[in-house]
Amino acid sequence: MSAITAQGCDKMKKIMFVCHGNICRSPMAEFIFRDLLKRQGREDEFVVCSSATSTEEICNGTGNPVYPPAKEELKRHGIVCEGKRAVQLKKSDYDKYDIFIVMDSMNLRNTLRIFGKDPAGKVHKMMDYTDRKGCDVADPWYSGRFDVAYRDIYEGCTGLLAGI
Repeated sequence: MSAITAQGCDKMKKIMFVCHGNICRSPMAEFIFRDLLKRQGREDEFVVCSSATSTEEICNGTGNPVYPPAKEELKRHGIVCEGKRAVQLKKSDYDKYDIFIVMDSMNLRNTLRIFGKDPAGKVHKMMDYTDRKGCDVADPWYSGRFDVAYRDIYEGCTGLLAGI
């Protein structure tokens, strides 16, 4: 990376979306947020990634791809997520990102467990950027309702972007 690119990257807002396995909700959030940025012509202002609090979807260092029903829901909205594979959140990520957006209360607990603490107040729940503060993003892994998860995530991403 050149010095110019590195300097530009330092000025970018770095966002990490987090869920349990990084195959449904957090990659949906990553790609929904990227789509919102693209529509506003603001892609160059942000680094957007997603990760998991668990290693369940990672085997021998290789993460599973986005879960097919999540991928299909994104596709229904014109969003492509090809190439995304699950990665685990690491303690060292805390200093690399400006904000961490978790999908539910369990993700919040596990993210704080991984980080040990949150002295800069970087960790927030997705739905705190909506009128449903404190609520969890619907988990489609159990419900099969990827449309409801998409709605929650889209609403949260829209509120997050409006607040930045």
